Amino acid sequence: MAYSMDGWQEPTLAENLAKAGVSRRDFLKYCGGLAAAFAAGGAVLGSMPRANAAGTGSAPALFAPTRDQIADTLGSVTKPIAVWLQLQECTGCIESVLRSGGTTVEEVVLNLLSVNYNEAVMAAAGDAANKALDDANAGDHILVVNGSIPTKDGGIYCTIGGKSAEQVLKEAAKNASAILAVGACAVWGSVQGSNPNPTGAVGVDKIITDKPVVNVSGCPPIGEVITACVAYLLTHGEAPKLDAQGRPLFAYDARIHDNCPRRGHFDAGQYVRTFDDDGARRGWCLYHMGCKGPSTFSSCPIIQWNEHTSWPIGAGHPCIGCTEDHFFDRFTPFYHELPTVPGFGVETTASKIGAGVVGVAAAAVAVHAGATAIRQATAKKETEAEPLAAFGDEPTQAAGAASETGKAE
Repeated sequence: MAYSMDGWQEPTLAENLAKAGVSRRDFLKYCGGLAAAFAAGGAVLGSMPRANAAGTGSAPALFAPTRDQIADTLGSVTKPIAVWLQLQECTGCIESVLRSGGTTVEEVVLNLLSVNYNEAVMAAAGDAANKALDDANAGDHILVVNGSIPTKDGGIYCTIGGKSAEQVLKEAAKNASAILAVGACAVWGSVQGSNPNPTGAVGVDKIITDKPVVNVSGCPPIGEVITACVAYLLTHGEAPKLDAQGRPLFAYDARIHDNCPRRGHFDAGQYVRTFDDDGARRGWCLYHMGCKGPSTFSSCPIIQWNEHTSWPIGAGHPCIGCTEDHFFDRFTPFYHELPTVPGFGVETTASKIGAGVVGVAAAAVAVHAGATAIRQATAKKETEAEPLAAFGDEPTQAAGAASETGKAE
C-alpha cells in the first residue's frame, strides 16, 4: 500500500504512531489485545508455511497470529484509505467503534486508517463531503458499511446527496479491496428489515454479490470486534475465515451459552423467574427470562464491553440474540423462553432439569465452574505480561469429558 509522490514516501503505521507519541510498548499491548481477540474463539484464521515431515518443501500450518506477527505486519503498512458509509441505521455501530476499548478513536481514525469519508466524524459537508467520497471511491480502499439498503419505491427512504443508498453503496464498492458490513442493519436489515419490512431493507451482501462481504453482526457489534476485523485485513491482506453467515470465525464461532459464566446455574436448574427475585440477586441463569444465549453465536462473554467491564448478561439482562440473522422476527417476544435447550452435562431440556438429575448436574457445574475459574485466573495473571495468553486457556477437554459423562448417565 506504500506509495511515493515527488520523492516523498508515505510513513508507515509504526512511524505515525511514534510521531504521535505512542510507545512501542503501548503498540505491542494493542497488538496483543488483537491477538487475544483473534484467539478467543479458537478459530482457524489463516495459514503459514512450515517444513513437512521429510524436512523439505512446505505444508500449510493453521494458526492464529501472535502479538509480534501482528505488530511486525501492521506496523509496516501505510495508511489505507477507508470509506465508511452510514445508510439506513441509527449510528449505534459507529458509536460502538468510537468507544472501542482496544484502541482510541484517535488511533483508528488518524493512525490505523485514513478515513476519507464518514458522515459522523468528518468536518466536511455538502459538496465538499461528496467530493471526498468520490475521490476516495476512485482508488483502492476499504469499505465499511453501517445500515441497511432500502429497495422499495426506488430506494427513496434513504438518499445521500440526491443518490439512493443502493447507488451510493454500489459506487463505493466498485473499487473496494475489502467490504465490511458492520451491524445487524448492514448484515440483514435489522429493525427496518423485520416483518413487514415497509422499505424493503436488505443487507449489503444482497446488493453486492460479485465480491465477498465480511458480516460483523450485532446490534451493535462490540467495538473491539470491529477494529479487530479492520486490523486483520491490514495484517493479512485478506478477510478472516468466515462462518456460513459470512461472520468472522474468531468472534462468532462459539455460542454465548457455552462461555456464559451463568452456565453452571443453568445445568443446576437454578433460574431467575422475575427480575427482582432472589435468583436475580444471586446471578442465576436467565433462561426463563428469555435469554437467547443458547441460540446465539458471539464472543460477548469473552471480550465483553467497555474495556472488559461488563456485558448484557453480566449486567442481569438476557441475551436477545442480536448477532443472529433476522433476530427481531425469530427471537421476539424477547422475554419468552426458548422452547428446548440441551443441558451441559445433562442431555435434557432446561424445563425438565430437576431433583432426579441433581447429581449429574452438580458434577457438570463443578467441572464448568472450575475450568472457568482457572481460565479467569490465568487470564488475569498473564494479561499484564502477555495479552495473547489472556484467552489462550480453553477448557475444551473438561467440557467434553463432562458432556460424555452426562451422556453415559
